[in-house]
Amino acid sequence: MTATQGDLASLSRYVFRAPRWHASLAFALVVAAVTGVGVFDNTYLLEDVWQGVFFVGVPTVAASFLTSSVDRSLGGQLTPNRSSLLALICEVFVVAVLVGAGVVAALSPFGLNFVFDAFLAALAGIFAFRLLVVMAVSSHGVLVASIPASIQTAAAAVMLFVYSGTMRYFAVEGRLVEAFLSRQGQAPPELNVVVPSDFGLLLAICVVYGAAVYAFVRTIDRPWQRSLGVSVLDFLGGFIGHIADGTRELEDFFEEIGEEAVVPVTVCSVRRPGGDEKARFVLPMIHPGPMGEIGGGNLPVRVAQQAEGLGFPPHATAGHDFNLVTEREVDTVVDAADRAMADIDYTDRATRSVRVDEGDASLLAQAVGDDLLSTITYSPSFADDVSYAVGLAAAAEARSGGVEDVLLADAHNCNDGLQGDDLGHVTPGSERAFETQEAAARAGETLVDAPRAPLRVGVAWDETPWEPDDGIGPLGVRVAVFEVDDQLTAYVLIDGNNMEPGLRDRLVTGITGADQIEVMTTDTHVVNQVEATNQVGEAIPDGKLLDLISRLVDEAVDDVEPVEAGIASERAAVTVFGNDRTETLASTANAMVSMGGGLAAATTLVAMIVSVLIFLIA
Repeated sequence: MTATQGDLASLSRYVFRAPRWHASLAFALVVAAVTGVGVFDNTYLLEDVWQGVFFVGVPTVAASFLTSSVDRSLGGQLTPNRSSLLALICEVFVVAVLVGAGVVAALSPFGLNFVFDAFLAALAGIFAFRLLVVMAVSSHGVLVASIPASIQTAAAAVMLFVYSGTMRYFAVEGRLVEAFLSRQGQAPPELNVVVPSDFGLLLAICVVYGAAVYAFVRTIDRPWQRSLGVSVLDFLGGFIGHIADGTRELEDFFEEIGEEAVVPVTVCSVRRPGGDEKARFVLPMIHPGPMGEIGGGNLPVRVAQQAEGLGFPPHATAGHDFNLVTEREVDTVVDAADRAMADIDYTDRATRSVRVDEGDASLLAQAVGDDLLSTITYSPSFADDVSYAVGLAAAAEARSGGVEDVLLADAHNCNDGLQGDDLGHVTPGSERAFETQEAAARAGETLVDAPRAPLRVGVAWDETPWEPDDGIGPLGVRVAVFEVDDQLTAYVLIDGNNMEPGLRDRLVTGITGADQIEVMTTDTHVVNQVEATNQVGEAIPDGKLLDLISRLVDEAVDDVEPVEAGIASERAAVTVFGNDRTETLASTANAMVSMGGGLAAATTLVAMIVSVLIFLIA
C-alpha cells in the first residue's frame, strides 16, 4: 500500500451503519420534545413538550416517511433507514441554528425577527444538504433531486403557513379555510412574526443554495471525469450506501473503473493417504480489499469455506491494484482453485524446511515432492504488500532452480500503520524486490536436490474470543505443523491485517513447540470496517496471543500423522482495480477530500452572502 492509498484507506474512519428508521425517528421526536421545552413558554411543561414534538417533529416525520417513497418513485435508491437518518441530521442542524440565533438575539438588539430569519436560512440549508445527498445516492439530476430533497423544508413551510395565521393576509374566508389553512389560535405566539413575503424569501434562498450545490458538484466532478471517466456522485453514492446500509453499490462503481486480469491460483492440498483432505492452502494472487466485505475484502473466509479440510488462505504477493471489484469475482477464484485441486499429483515425500535470508527478506521454504511451499517476511523491518510483479518474478526465480509449482505467500506480519511517505510496499525495481527474488532463487536451488523423507502433518484451529474490532477475523488462528525427518515446521495463520512491529518476532521466539516457525496474516479487510489499520496486536495483549498460538502448536504436533500432499496452479480471469487505477482513484479521492472542504466552505460563504443580501433587499 502506498502513502496515497493509505490516505484513501483512512476514509474507513467515516464508516458507520445507519440505525433502523424507527430508531432515528424516535430520537428525532426526543430532540423535538426537548426543543419545545427550551423554546416555548407555556403554563404546563407537557404543553411545551407537545408543541415541540408537533412543530419541530412533524416536518422530520414527514421527511422520514416521504423522502424514500418519492425518491424511489422517481427511480432513486434512498432507503427508509437513510431517509430517516437524513431527516434527523437536518432536524438537529435546524435546532442548533435556532439555539445559536436565540443566544445572539438575547445578547443583542436583533430580536425575534433575527431568530426567524436564521430559521429560514436553516431551512434552505437543509434543502441544500439533502439535495447533495439525494443527487449522490440516487444519481438524479439537480431538478429531479430537488423534489425529494425539498420535502422537509416544504413540510416546515406548510406548518408555518397554517399555524402562523398567514392566511389572514389573504381575502379568503370559509370554514374549510379556517379549519385547514388558518389555525393561528392553536399555535404559540412566537409564530406571529410570519408574513407572506417570508415564503418568497425562503424560496429565493433555496434557489441560491441549490445553485451553489450544483456548482460545487460540477466543480469537484471534473477531475473524476477526466482521470477515471466516472462521476464523483457515483463514488459518493456507493460510499454512502456502504457506510450507512452495508449495500453493494460501491462495487458497481469499482466495476466501472476495473480492468480484466489473469491471476494464478495455487493450491497445496494435504490429505490422509488415499483418504480425506486434512488441510488446504489456497493462494490466489489477489489482494483482499478494498475494505470491509466490499469486493474481495472477505476473500479469506470464502476461500477457506471451500476447503474440505482445514482451510489456510494466506496473503498473496499482490497489492491494492489487484483488489477484486465485486464479491462475485470470488466465485471465479474459487472455481480456479477447484480446477487446481483436480490437477494435484500427491506424494508422501517432502524436504526439511530451510530459512533463506537476503537483506530484509527472510524466506521459509520446503519442497513437497517437486513443488515448493514458501512464505516471505521482512520482519523486523516494516513492510506492507508485495506487488504482483515482484511475486511472479520471485516464483520464476524459484522455478529456475528446478522446482515445479511454487506457492509463495506474503507473511504480511510487520508494519507500522499508515504513517509516513513510505508504507513498505515492495515494488518492482526496489532493493527489497531483488532481495526477494534472490532469496527465492536460493531456496529453489537448495531444495531441488535436498533429500526427501516421509511427510507427517497435524493441524489445529481456534476461532478465538476476539472480534474484528480486536483485529481478528472469523477464521481466528490456524496452525499447520509439517514434520519431516524429525524436524517440525509450524505455519501459523492469523485472520488479521498485518501485525504490530516486533510482535511477529516475539511470537516466533516465544513458541517452543516447533523447530521452524512463521506467523502469517490473511490481510482480511473485514477488520477494517471501522478503522483503517486495526492490526493484530493493537487491541490484543501479546501474552494472550502467544499463549493461544503455543497451545495450538502443541495440539497440531499431537495431531501429526502420515499424509500425502501436492501443489498445483491454475489461472483465473477476473476484474480487478487495475494497474495505476487504484493510485488514480486514491489521489483523486484524496484531492477531493483535501480541496473539497475549502471549496465547500467558499461555496457556502458565497451562498450565505447572497442570502444576506436577499434579506436586506427584502
